[in-house]
Amino acid sequence: MSDIIQLLPDHVANQIAAGEVVQRPASVVKELLENAIDAGATSITLLLKDAGKTLVQVIDNGKGMSTTDARLCFERHATSKIKNAEDLFNLNTKGFRGEALASIAAIAHVELKTKQENEELGTCIKIEGSNVVSQDVTSTPKGTSLAVKNLFYNIPARRNFLKSDTVETRHIIDEFQRVALAHPNIAFVLHHNNNEVYNLKSSNLKKRIVSIFGNKTNEKLVPVDEHTDIISIKGFVAKPEFAKKKRGEQFFFVNDRFIKSSYLNHAVNSAFEGLLEQGSHPTYFIYFEVPPNTIDINIHPTKTEVKFDNEKALYAIIRATVKHSLGQYNVAPVLDFNRDATLDTPYDFKNKPSVSTPKIIVDPTFNPFKNETLDKNPVQTERPRTSSTKTYQSNFKKDTGSWESLYANLNTESFSSTNTQEELFESEKETETGKTFQVQKKYILSTIKSGVVLIHQTLAHQRVLYEEYLEHITVKEANSQQLLFPINISFSTTDIEMIIGMKADLESAGFVFNEITKDTVVIGGIPTSISESQITLILEQLLDDIKLEVPDASFSHFDVMAKSFAKSLAIKTGTVLSGKEQETLVNNLFSCKEPSVSPLGKPTFKTLTLQEIDTIFSK
Repeated sequence: MSDIIQLLPDHVANQIAAGEVVQRPASVVKELLENAIDAGATSITLLLKDAGKTLVQVIDNGKGMSTTDARLCFERHATSKIKNAEDLFNLNTKGFRGEALASIAAIAHVELKTKQENEELGTCIKIEGSNVVSQDVTSTPKGTSLAVKNLFYNIPARRNFLKSDTVETRHIIDEFQRVALAHPNIAFVLHHNNNEVYNLKSSNLKKRIVSIFGNKTNEKLVPVDEHTDIISIKGFVAKPEFAKKKRGEQFFFVNDRFIKSSYLNHAVNSAFEGLLEQGSHPTYFIYFEVPPNTIDINIHPTKTEVKFDNEKALYAIIRATVKHSLGQYNVAPVLDFNRDATLDTPYDFKNKPSVSTPKIIVDPTFNPFKNETLDKNPVQTERPRTSSTKTYQSNFKKDTGSWESLYANLNTESFSSTNTQEELFESEKETETGKTFQVQKKYILSTIKSGVVLIHQTLAHQRVLYEEYLEHITVKEANSQQLLFPINISFSTTDIEMIIGMKADLESAGFVFNEITKDTVVIGGIPTSISESQITLILEQLLDDIKLEVPDASFSHFDVMAKSFAKSLAIKTGTVLSGKEQETLVNNLFSCKEPSVSPLGKPTFKTLTLQEIDTIFSK
């Protein structure tokens, strides 16, 4: 048989490697920013067009490259970061594999301009799909400018799988924030479609956090600081009252490198035990310094997964450090069992005479019925004259001096009214349990001709609300109610950018924006179907859905908004529904176009026929 194994051409190998390194425009941003930091830059500018699909350009004032290095940097496994295998255990740079630029050049149009400080002219190289188109001498400032255009132009399948511009921009901003938070001493600028999103000056860590997440963040932060032989910890955690229902503002950095670790995240959460509501997640920005030889970052191409030599010790130290900070700054409640209760008495009460117990005087001869006239008898009331009342009055006139007759008539009247109340409650029970039953405050059981149907009340209400909101947003003209006092809601800069992108759609849904600043939204009107107290919850849910890629590239914001509104406002498990409310929900559900599934595709009800029920009991 002939030989069938062969070496792949370089451009094919680069495209395969690009699938691991470059997953989306945010991957390009991460690699280029890290290269700029490794080059010693003190100022970095990131330019984007169309969420990075058209252009990703990073300009830095680092040390630059020579002509030979500029050409060699696009070769696979060409790097200046390491020289032998032992260097992998003493890494002090962001990159070290030498694959990023080769992978990027294989799937995009790349233009590189670079110049070293002691050179008069720099180098300009243009590459298209791993092919060098030109290499010329050019006039350029010190540092490097690398522009990546038309990403995935030669891999249309990968380009079609990219999400909407809003989602891709969010991923880019996430990567930008991680790099900017890891290096507060470097100035960063971000422009998207010629709009300035961030302009971060060189500052300390706290100012960098506040400049990224808004001025409101300043009051939330509690400092964390601890130094041991195996790890140094610094950073900030947010106070428990600012915890969020969704994960998001949770950052771990090891040796100025962003990492993800569910194990260490559990350590922080355990430090907040007893301080957070069920389902809430704390915000934190925690920085670790460990010896480079005690960690392994060469696990995944994104370098966000790290292995530690002594994870259990780190877990205990992190948990204790965060707990200590919360207690030190009086965030965690403290119980003092040695408190002297006498100290609670004010000092000015010390010399006052003791108060004697008041004497109770009783008149044993007092008779409330003595010298009372019949007209002043307290039994008579202003209630309607029932048959029992008339009987009581006639008997009372016949025997005016008999207390026994009065007592007998009162008992008779009480017995009669009790019977009337029992009849009333029995009729109410029959009305309330006529057609539907609520099971465990979660399901509604309703009878049908062929058997019974079990309905999930939350998912059913989501379907009803979803179709109502979608109809109001897209078909009918949305009605808006003006607020007497406009509401100010604080958001991070990235969330503000997303709201600006959805502003037209939100206004179509009935929202009225009086003003939008860099970290605040002023709302003057809301849809008539939403209460004022639900505005913040709805907007946060909408932003979280977009961040979590709920919308697809082919869906508009209208659909996402309707789903978010329905999910936020639907009745929750544990809500008690009256018989009327149950019947209304059932009727509204089966009036929907798609009653069988919720907006997110989960079944809303299950039908059991009489035959299926009989089968259960015939076994």
